[in-house]
Amino acid sequence: MNKPDLSIVVPCYNEAENIPDLINRFSHAIGKRNIELLIVNNGSNDNSADILSVAQQQHNFITLVDIAKNQGYGFGILAGLRHAKADILGWTHADLQTDPQDVIKAFTLIQEQPDKEDCYVKGDRKGRPLFDQIFTMGMSLFESLYLSTRLWDINAQPNIFHRSFFDKWQRQAPNDFSLDLFVLYTAKREKLRTIRFDVVFPERIHGSSSWNTSISGKWKFIKRTVDFSFELKKGL
Repeated sequence: MNKPDLSIVVPCYNEAENIPDLINRFSHAIGKRNIELLIVNNGSNDNSADILSVAQQQHNFITLVDIAKNQGYGFGILAGLRHAKADILGWTHADLQTDPQDVIKAFTLIQEQPDKEDCYVKGDRKGRPLFDQIFTMGMSLFESLYLSTRLWDINAQPNIFHRSFFDKWQRQAPNDFSLDLFVLYTAKREKLRTIRFDVVFPERIHGSSSWNTSISGKWKFIKRTVDFSFELKKGL
């Protein structure tokens, strides 16, 4: 493959059931475009590695990044981004709650901008359950007030940006779920023009979230995010 126009990272942790459909959808979404799909096997202990190995042999747009032991959601994404070849980078999730076609929409949006290095494109989730919407609103309000920056739907996918932006923050980025907050906040601090667009967010077809499965899971997520917010503000 020549230098791709876009490198998109998809971290996978025990997503064996979703991977075949994920790759099929990406294949249709990519079509003849020169796009690199970096799938990170983020320490999975199911049969993801075997499925991904076969998929890589069948599709030349796939690059595999294998991590032997899971060291966090952010760690997997960062590992993929550091292997990426394109000038336009990004990531999305493997659970298919964000359609691969939305990656193409985000890529098209940034391609249309005359100032690609100063743009950050991010989804804005629609169609979620009411409780999840309330949870997101609460977290967004807290982060916006505490960090004095408008931060909305922080964990929405996909995320697309220029390599020059990644070069500025990659060494300071967290290895856990706080990565989404860190990158959106950094984009605001760097005064990048943040472009949001609607993405439909359906329920999972296979498997379950590694954190969003119970009240206790949400509480742990809140605690980690708030703790990181304190660190982020102290580092200003």
